[in-house]
Amino acid sequence: MTEDDRIDAVLTEVGPRLRRVRRDRGVTLAELSAATGISVSTLSRLESGQRRPSLELLLPLARAHQVPLDELVGAPPVGDPRIRARPIVRDGRTMYPLTRQPGGLQAYKVVQEPSGEAPDPRVHEGYEWLYVLSGRLRLVLGEHDVVLGAGEAAEFDTRVPHWFGATGEGRVEFLSLFGPQGERMHVRARPKKSGGTVP
Repeated sequence: MTEDDRIDAVLTEVGPRLRRVRRDRGVTLAELSAATGISVSTLSRLESGQRRPSLELLLPLARAHQVPLDELVGAPPVGDPRIRARPIVRDGRTMYPLTRQPGGLQAYKVVQEPSGEAPDPRVHEGYEWLYVLSGRLRLVLGEHDVVLGAGEAAEFDTRVPHWFGATGEGRVEFLSLFGPQGERMHVRARPKKSGGTVP
């Protein structure tokens, strides 16, 4: 499929999606026309696919329906609660973004297979919170070297040298929340019986 074919396929879905959004909100074509300044005939042709959608038509429609523009042109159908995040694959780690806005707090679901790599602590600005969903996560933080199991969490200032990854005993899945300095979660790992805790 060429890029033009992919664009045409996306645009073909816009009309039915516009109709679904309008009907879900119980709005008539006449009411939508009054709210957007777009004629009823143009709205009808957009919804039936007889009129090619353009940015100048979609922007007022997105405002009137109070939905992001990408929901009208390429997001899952209205009412579909599934998140279709594009994963980021880097160094054997697959990260699924759970937040869509730039800047501020960022959330990821991370899946990592054991790689056998040696810890290579790094530092950068920010604050991070980790929560293990399954498997075991090794965290090297400054002079501390701990293993977190399912249900355990850790938080730390990323200006402290740190590294985390699978222990080598199998896959680990965890949530990572990363934000500017000061956006602290105030959740700690459960103390180990040996007395060790994540700082």
